[in-house]
Amino acid sequence: MQFQPPEWHDRLTSTNTVLCDRFLQDNSLPDGFILAAHHQTSGRGRLGRSWKTSDSKNLTFSFLLKSINNFHQITALPMAVAISVASALEYHGLNVQTKWPNDLLIKKRKICGILAERPHPSSIVVGVGVNINMTLKEASSIDQPATSFFIETGRKLSVQSFLEHLLLPILGDWIRKWRIDGFSALHGAWLDRCFNLGQQIEIGDGSRRKIGILTGFGSAGQLKLLEDNGQQVEIWSGDLRA
Repeated sequence: MQFQPPEWHDRLTSTNTVLCDRFLQDNSLPDGFILAAHHQTSGRGRLGRSWKTSDSKNLTFSFLLKSINNFHQITALPMAVAISVASALEYHGLNVQTKWPNDLLIKKRKICGILAERPHPSSIVVGVGVNINMTLKEASSIDQPATSFFIETGRKLSVQSFLEHLLLPILGDWIRKWRIDGFSALHGAWLDRCFNLGQQIEIGDGSRRKIGILTGFGSAGQLKLLEDNGQQVEIWSGDLRA
């Protein structure tokens, strides 16, 4: 698919919040519209978590997908975005792993998170946060293990250039594949990078938690878990822990 040139802002509360609100007020926003911010004051992740960003330290943007007709494949959409970001980071020599359903890790430390929201029955807003120039001191203040491109390489990147010249062409290609073939188009690329595949994990949604072996993924990207009692279950959403 073809993305629109990003609309950049120096400061926003949350690119996802602002884009969802704008779309509800003006549904003529085009498919592939991108809202990006150099600094977020109230960035959000899954399960109500905050996403900390400083000026030009992290890449934070959201994009709009309209006329979605494969909502049965919605679980796989953040996976397509994760593969795209992983590919862009791998271009710079980093070894990246995917963590179901929406995170990227380097050496078990988070470098990217993705949040998909549905402001309209036929449209989705996807928010992406990538730690680019965050320092080790800044990473240590986060409530979970985190890393950045700068921490891993000792080099700084232009956040805007990384998005516009490297990531967007890759992202457009994977979103096109997802729209046509769903998770089947992503399956191999996801498994090649999958964190904890074949290992025991704990996964939960709220107060409910399950423990078992991560054996693979279903036709729409749902997680397959082999429980201790030998029962194979499919999980469509949740928070995965190693």
